[in-house]
Amino acid sequence: MPANILNLPQYIVTALKEDEHDYHVSADVSQQPLNCPHCHSGDIRGFGRREQLIKDLPVHGKRVGVYVDTRRYQCTSCSKTFYEELPVVDEKRKMTKRLVNWIGRQSISRTFSSLADEVGIVEGTVRSIFRDYINELEKTVRFEIPQWMGIDEIHLIKPRCVVTNIENNTIVDILRDRNKKTVIAYLSQLKGINQVNYVAMDMWSPYKDAMEIVIPHAKIVIDKFHVVRMANDALERVRKSLREKLTAKQRRGLMNDRFVLLKRERDLNDKEAFLLDGWCQNYPELGLAYRQKEAFYQIYDAQSPDQAKTLFREWYHSLSPEIRPAYSDLVRAWGNWEPYICNYFEHPVTNAYTESLNNLIRVMNRLGRGYSFEALRAKILFAEGAHKMGGQRPKFQRQQSMRMPELSRVASFEPSNEYLDVPEFLRRDCSDSDLTDSPVSTWYNKNYGVDISTLASMIEKGQL
Repeated sequence: MPANILNLPQYIVTALKEDEHDYHVSADVSQQPLNCPHCHSGDIRGFGRREQLIKDLPVHGKRVGVYVDTRRYQCTSCSKTFYEELPVVDEKRKMTKRLVNWIGRQSISRTFSSLADEVGIVEGTVRSIFRDYINELEKTVRFEIPQWMGIDEIHLIKPRCVVTNIENNTIVDILRDRNKKTVIAYLSQLKGINQVNYVAMDMWSPYKDAMEIVIPHAKIVIDKFHVVRMANDALERVRKSLREKLTAKQRRGLMNDRFVLLKRERDLNDKEAFLLDGWCQNYPELGLAYRQKEAFYQIYDAQSPDQAKTLFREWYHSLSPEIRPAYSDLVRAWGNWEPYICNYFEHPVTNAYTESLNNLIRVMNRLGRGYSFEALRAKILFAEGAHKMGGQRPKFQRQQSMRMPELSRVASFEPSNEYLDVPEFLRRDCSDSDLTDSPVSTWYNKNYGVDISTLASMIEKGQL
């Protein structure tokens, strides 16, 4: 008899064939049924056989098919027929449970087509297993509610709302869209949502409205990144308006040097400072726009909301008529959102690090072309090894009564598997509540979500 290559004691391997790509294993169920599943009578007899092909985990780089000679029985009491059950086989698919679990885990980091080819099944089956696996994870994986919440957007096929934990630099969830109704529905179903104290967001009214409805006590802070980016956009508009007056050679130079213009003056090296000085001298309007951009950045050096408001008004009155139209969007945004923008100077929370993910996620989109939003979301939220975990262990608490048992009782006590974690000499006098409330049993891990830096590294390395 061939060796049990399956390493499944529930089956007896009767034959084994091997070709270039596959193992073909013939097997019988080792334990025959003893009773009729309908009437539970033990008077049953054989009533034929049929062969079933069951897929199993790949071995030695080859696909594995198990041909089970399934026995059919008839009950002499109720005359009903039945087939013997196939142990460790998935109820929904003709494959072993361990293969289903393996495909589920692998589908997070690999393409569906590569898994289908490796196992020898169709891609649709991999997608189905993936959906079931993710549904189970959704029920069991719980991310901690952040005290400092970030609401931003990333591009997964189209703009989506991303919820982050600012204190831990993690992604907590990704919503199907960024509509007010969607955000309200998500926030309303979170347990412990009242522990959110601060929310950093961009200037998108549906986010603000949703927060004020569900968690009105939370302080809304407009993300600094989104505000100062509008100053850069204004400078870009001035730069582009000058292109019509330039020669082709000058336009190419201005295009290549745009990153010098967008860079903070304090961060320029000698070469970049020389290039900037040349552009500002040759094109005074561009130089003026650059100085105004730098002056706006200085508003964020303010020590209080009132000081920030004063600096903004001084900055606004210093705008020259030539460049004022370029900064009109920024001026309008500040006027509409001033209370929330100025909250930053009391609570400097920012969600800017999620912006770095957008380019990486675009790469992920291209690699997973054809994936649904649900698949891309799951690959991000449940990437193995990307979660940031934290442990919490309560302080040791003295028990009210710690009576030592008598030696005679200890000697006559028989160990019970129920209390294996408790010292033997204490088992008899420990109640269930004592064990449940012990420091060991109440220790648990906190899952803060997907660590953004780890996720970015995994995407860059092609691990997602």
